[in-house]
Amino acid sequence: MAENITIARPYAEAVFRLARETNTLDQWSEELSLLAQIVADERVAQCISNPNVTRAQLEGLVLGVCGEHLGATGRNFVQVLVQYARLARMPEIRALFEQFKLEHEGVLEANIQSAFAMDDTQIRQLVAALETKYQRKVRAEISVDAQLIGGVKIMVGDQVLDATVRGSLETMSAALTR
Repeated sequence: MAENITIARPYAEAVFRLARETNTLDQWSEELSLLAQIVADERVAQCISNPNVTRAQLEGLVLGVCGEHLGATGRNFVQVLVQYARLARMPEIRALFEQFKLEHEGVLEANIQSAFAMDDTQIRQLVAALETKYQRKVRAEISVDAQLIGGVKIMVGDQVLDATVRGSLETMSAALTR
């Protein structure tokens, strides 16, 4: 996986620089999302890995599926990816681009796992507390995991804030077995 990210990084950086210079971050975000969805399709993935499919056929397939949803620069980007056999790295390119975009906009992504469904007020309060803690805007993805027993587990970047009953029990168990 690290190799895929390493391969994708220069393409994501180039697209991000271009998008920032031309003030088209949102447009590129949409186009890269579309391309990632197309490449993730099982039939397209089979064509990408099939040595009997020529570059021209592959390019025609992807650009044909995109239709008018892809601008001239986006079409050129597809051509470059096909030419250098990097089209399969599109999901990683998109993910890196989105990370760069969030950093540029000063937004942190938080993954919040809760033992129970939270209402909108609870979510807003939790996001507000995270924004105060990190002094940045936070975009939260909320999921429910009943195995946590109670509380929440928050992942922001490489930091994990574990305020779950399960986490507390595991900490106590580890302390008692020493």
